[in-house]
Order: sequence, then structure tokens, then C-alpha cells
Amino acid sequence: MHHYQIDKMRNIVFLSHSGAGKTSLSEAILSATGAITRLGKVDEGTTTSDYDPEGVRRRISINLSLLPCLWKDTKLNLIDTPGYPDFVGEVKAGLRISEGAIIVVCAASGVEVGTELVWKYVTEAGLPCLVWVNKMDRDNADFFHTVDEIQSRLGKKCLPIQLPIGSQKDFKGIVDLLTLKGYGTSSQEIEIPSSVYEQAKSYREKLIEAVVEGDDELITKYLEGEEISNEEASLGLRQGVLLKRIVPVLVGSALTNIGIIPLIDAVCNYLPSPKERGTVVATNRVTGSKEEIEPSPSAPLAALVFKSSTDPYVGKLNYLRVYSGMILSNSQIWNATKGGMERIGQLFTIRGKAQEPVPQLAAGDIGVVTKLALATTGDTFSSREHPLVLHPVEFPKPIFGLAVYPKSKADLDKMGTVLPRLCEEDSTLQMRREADTNEIILSGIGETHLEVVAEKMQRKFGVEVKLELPKVPFKETITVPVKAEYKHKKQTGGHGQYGHVFLELEPLPRGSGFEFTERVVGGAVPKNYIPAVEKGVNEAKQEGVLAGYPVVDVKVTLYDGSYHPVDSSDISFKIAGAQALKKGLSQGQPVLLEPIMSLTISVPENFTGDIIGDLSSKRGRVLGMTREDGMSLIQAHAPLAEILRYAIDLRAITQGRGSYVMEFNHYEELPAHITQKIIAERQAEKSKS
Repeated sequence: MHHYQIDKMRNIVFLSHSGAGKTSLSEAILSATGAITRLGKVDEGTTTSDYDPEGVRRRISINLSLLPCLWKDTKLNLIDTPGYPDFVGEVKAGLRISEGAIIVVCAASGVEVGTELVWKYVTEAGLPCLVWVNKMDRDNADFFHTVDEIQSRLGKKCLPIQLPIGSQKDFKGIVDLLTLKGYGTSSQEIEIPSSVYEQAKSYREKLIEAVVEGDDELITKYLEGEEISNEEASLGLRQGVLLKRIVPVLVGSALTNIGIIPLIDAVCNYLPSPKERGTVVATNRVTGSKEEIEPSPSAPLAALVFKSSTDPYVGKLNYLRVYSGMILSNSQIWNATKGGMERIGQLFTIRGKAQEPVPQLAAGDIGVVTKLALATTGDTFSSREHPLVLHPVEFPKPIFGLAVYPKSKADLDKMGTVLPRLCEEDSTLQMRREADTNEIILSGIGETHLEVVAEKMQRKFGVEVKLELPKVPFKETITVPVKAEYKHKKQTGGHGQYGHVFLELEPLPRGSGFEFTERVVGGAVPKNYIPAVEKGVNEAKQEGVLAGYPVVDVKVTLYDGSYHPVDSSDISFKIAGAQALKKGLSQGQPVLLEPIMSLTISVPENFTGDIIGDLSSKRGRVLGMTREDGMSLIQAHAPLAEILRYAIDLRAITQGRGSYVMEFNHYEELPAHITQKIIAERQAEKSKS
């Protein structure tokens, strides 16, 4: 493909609830525009956009997929995104690089939770948008009921610009409300039944009213009863869409190929080109000031890396969206984010997984470059003389964590290199080592997300891992002050061992940590042995007496002891210190402490009761609540042990409408009945190993 005039380009993201038919639609468009010759099917895993084996197996899209095609003289970059909520990171990347959106709604299922979510994202991103009602050929398909739902849940500005001819198995075609012409399969003109024609005329009236509203000249004409021409109406509609006053609703069926070409025409006619989205705002790395750059190939270069992926065969792929200027194959550019030069080899456009080499990528276009030294998702490429940084994609924070265990020693070694690579490529994924439990915790958006990552590790890199709920880092402490004495005495041939200490243990306030001091008088324990006592105490505090958890919030004072001029040694005093501590801990009425997390939960108001009920069943405490725009914001504390699966529970309670953030707050005493259970579990673990 040669490079296209920027006003002849469209970057369009497909969004919907999982299963409404985005992937089938993109396949139908690729076929209609001649980009592919054979139509793939989602159920058979043969579509251009779903080439990921995990996605094929689950019959869902996992990755954002780029699908460039040509229609008349326009280059379309279609961006198919996953509908499944775990892969919202890909949706956010798709929104960031598009000028327009198509929300796909299934005519049988109507508006679903995912539809409302993507509508919210499109509104936040400020993108002009079309709604396409798909699957009109399905049993239970009901266009007019679906339009009612769209208007009540997404807003009155969603207006049909097409009506269906027939429905379900009798779905024959569509009527264009501006021209009042009918189109059937593969967009042949067909006759409109008279009943549909009458209906179309009244819907056209509503549409024309909405179109003229934004244009003073047209309003005057309309009110004076003059005929509004199709050209005028079409231009008025275009203005309405660009200003986000109107969201056209179109209809069809991807599987029976009805309404596909009229939809492509609508994208070209009503959705904006990169040029019409206006100037690009970037920050100058040197001056720190914001600059507005024209979206043109001759402007200074600004290109954003919006996605990265690793492939054992191809190496690293970076997906680029060029906003201004131009990048040539086999050239050097400046990575303004990292502050270093990148060598660009061959540039490609990519369709699904098929790559096509191109000499350059110009403003407005999207492509791929491999094997870059520095680039990661979110970086901006520019020129060294004019270092610009674009606003990166805002990815959602990971909220659900699982512990990753390698199946074998070899897997452990490989895991250390593969996991950081996967986290670099997927910005909704994070890994950290939990010091207290010594586990590697992988966090993402949900359970399916992490399972797919584990499958990918095995398939792409041959690393086998199992995922488990993380261990809770319990701690132990004492509740009363005690004194403890221990004498370590061993007589063997030659030198014996002798160390004798008196310790005082006192509970400290929560969060104080662990302290060791001494107030030995008259050299009862010689100065040179005191570090050995401290070492013994510090080693022994790693494993408490109740269930072997680390000891915190205790002050230990060495206040007396005795020694033997020959048999005393560092090791003897170390052992004495350790044993005295253990003795003291068991007499100090020890208790288990558990981490308490603070939660900020945002849910639609009608779920408030369910959330509070669920929190109290998890030993949680609600601290406060505010309401805003139909949402409840709930502040709460809850024990980590009860909310390890909170991401999954919250999604289930609110059907995916709720969100939360959580962070560690403090430790507090565990109730006695739960303490018993944990001690029993730990003993069972010990006897197993």
C-alpha cells in the first residue's frame, strides 16, 4: 500500500460486550473490501483477527487486532478489540489510537453490561461514534426493542439512520433513511415493502429534525417548509456526528453479509479522518511546554508505541501510531521518552498476524516495527532536534493477584526472564515478590487474564507454572510482658558449650516492629557475646511459636545471664538467645496478627446494600460512604485473607459494573476461632512436607 492522504484515512475501533460480533463484523468488512478472499469463522478459529491459540480455544478475542483495508480511495485501519472484561487494557489502547468508534450491539441480547462500559469509555475519550445492531438474522432479534434500549441506556442522541427489512430468518436487507433506498445481501438494491416504507418515512422525519438542529441555515429552510436535499442532510449528519451531537444507529448481519457495505460507507462519510480530529498535543522534552502539532506528514514527527508483543520467532514487535510527521524504513529516530536513538529496520503494516513491508508510515497511519533496543509501550518517537512526548495510553491498574509456582527447577530459571518480558508487553500485568511469604505474585485484571498469561508462558516459552491464591503474610506477637531464662549447657569431650541469658519481652503498639536492647550490669554476659544473643533472638523471631509466622511488635531486653570462662562461645549464646525468646513467646499469651486492607469501592447505587452485606460476611467494616452521579463510593477495611478473590466477587455482585482499589493499612489481632483454623492448616502443611 502506498501512503494515503491523511484526509483519506480512518482509524476506527470496534467495541462491544463479549460475543456481540465484532470479530465477525471485521471479517465481513475485510471480505467486502477484498482484503481477504476467504471468510473465516469465529467458531472455527479461522478469522484474521483471532489468531491467538488461547483466544481460539476460548472463542473470545484476547488481543487488539489491526485490520487495514481499502475502500474506494480510503484506507481503513480497523481495530478489533476484546469484549471480555479481563482484556480491557487492549480496549484502552484501541481507543487511544482511533478517531472514531463503532459499538456493536447484538439484536437478540440488546444492551449488555459491556455495552454500557464501552459507551462510558468512548464518552471519556471524546470519540465520534456509530452503533451497529448486528445479528438481525438471529432468532429473537428485535431491532426496535434494541433501539429503545440503546436510547434509554446510552442516550437519546442515538438515532437510527437505517431500518431493517424483515427480521430473524426473514431478514432481507436494510433501508437507508436519507435516500429511502433498500439494500440486500452484498448491498444490491432491493425493493422496500410498503409497510416498511411508511415506517421509514416517519423515522426519516425524526432524523432530519435532529440533523437540522445544529445548522441555522438548515433550520430556517426546514421551518419554512423547504425540502432538505439528501446532500444537505448528509453533510448536516456528518457535522452532528463529528460534534458528538448525533450517534447514528445502523443495522445488519455479519454472517449473512447484509448492511456491511452501507456500514463501511457510513464510516467513510460520517466518522472523522485523523486530520479532522485536529491538532495533536505533545510535551516538548526540553522546554517542558505543551505544543500543538498539525496532523500532517510534513510536521515534526510524533509517534506513539501503543502495544508491544514478544514472539520467540520474530522477537519484539512494537505497534506504532504516527500522529504527525513520517517514519521511513531503515532509518534512525529519537525515542523521546527513553532519551535515546532507535534504529528502525523494515516497517510493516500488519493484518491480524500477516505482515506486509512498507517503505514508510506517515501521519495518521498505524504499523509495526521489530527488534527495537529501547522501546516499550507508551514511548513516543520523534526527532532529536524536536523531542516530543505524547500522552501514553492510560491502562487500568492490576487488581487480582495469584502466586506463580514453577513446575520444575528448569521452569524456575526460565520464569525469571519470561515474566518480566510479559509484564513489559502487557501494561495491565505486574509481578512482585512478597518478602514475607517469599512468593512471586502476578497481578492482572481477572482470573481469565492470568490463566491466559500462564497458557502463553507454556506455549510461547515452554515454561510450565501453576497459579494459586497467594499466602497471607500473618504475623505473631505477644499480649502480656514476660521474663524468660534459658541456659544452654553441653558437656562433650574437650570444650563444652555454655551460654545463659535472661530476657524480658514486652508487647509494643501495632506497627512498631521488633526491638532488641540490653541492660546487663557487671558483665553478667560479657560485651563480646551480646551481638551473638541478638543474632539468636533475630533468627528465632522469624518463626513464631503459634504457627511459625514472623514475630513483630515486641521489645526484647537482655538483662542478665552468666558465662563460663572456658566453655562459653558465640554459638552458645546464640542458641541461648534463640531458645529464651521461644520460651518467652509461648508464655506471653501469643496471638496471630493479620493484614487489614483499606478498600475504596465504586458501584452503581442500587448495589450498595449487596456490597455492604458481602463485606460484613468477609469480616469487613464500612468506614464511610458518599454518593455521586448515581454511584456509591464505599470506604472500608477488610482482612486480606477474606478478599484475595475480591476482584472476582465484585464482578459477580455488580455484573462487572463495580471497581475498587485496595492497599495495605495495618495489622490487627485475628479472632480466636480463625487462629485455631490457621494453626491446624500450618501443622497439616508441615507434616506433609
